Amino acid sequence: MVYNPSMKEMSKIIAEHEMEILLGHIHAKVVLVESDGALISWNPAFEACKKISPSANKLEEFFTQKDRHLLAPNLSRKTQNRWFAELTLDGAGVVNHDCLIVPVSNERFLFIAEEVKLDLDSQEIIERLNRKVKLFQIESEFTKKLARNKQIEMESVMIQANELAQVDALTFLLNRRMIVRELQGEILRAQRYDSPLSISLVDIDHFKKINDAYGHLIGDEVLRQVAYQLRDYSRNPDAVGRYGGEEFLILLPNTKSSAAGEQAERLSKRVRETMVDAFEHSLKVTI
Repeated sequence: MVYNPSMKEMSKIIAEHEMEILLGHIHAKVVLVESDGALISWNPAFEACKKISPSANKLEEFFTQKDRHLLAPNLSRKTQNRWFAELTLDGAGVVNHDCLIVPVSNERFLFIAEEVKLDLDSQEIIERLNRKVKLFQIESEFTKKLARNKQIEMESVMIQANELAQVDALTFLLNRRMIVRELQGEILRAQRYDSPLSISLVDIDHFKKINDAYGHLIGDEVLRQVAYQLRDYSRNPDAVGRYGGEEFLILLPNTKSSAAGEQAERLSKRVRETMVDAFEHSLKVTI
């Protein structure tokens, strides 16, 4: 009766006896490396690689340029991992290898590489698959870039849509809904902190006469230019919004009525002294 030991028992027997003879006899390349890939020791089968670059001190230097990036991730794992890569051999050029990384004690790794001999048909199939993989990677990167651009474009559209929902389309001031919301917030803050709050309601004098005499196109330009002056000559953090047709609302937080009155006089003077150029017309407007 022939006794066939299990793999575990076989490993134990080999470890206790002639491991050096085994490493010297097998054709697989076996290298002990540090976690950064620095060479510690290797078996005779690896000498074919070492002869090519005797000054090389790291395992990655024995891989072809295109496969070097595959090594580092495997040296960072705490579990064994297997992959295929190309190594450079003395006199044989580039040869495919079945590679295995096994973590051992003291944060070191055992690297085992077995040559993969392929016939011409198999080699052609692998090269064709590699080309497809590269093409897929390129397409994948393009798709990711396209998706990122679409995401940025969508976010930009959402920001613009949000801004349009808050801004009056003619004057670019806060629209009625937003200035009323700001007013509600300022009232709550003034009540909570017992601070002053003033409100100015601005009305363009005789605006209906402007529309009747010159038309709505001129009237819109008058509204725009008055709105710009109210915005540009109001202090920060005052908020200015279009409240109605020719009415504007100015919120003045932390401002007493006397200071608000002074600002109202300044704005009225500014508008009164500035001619409104609307197409071929030059108009004097008061508020």
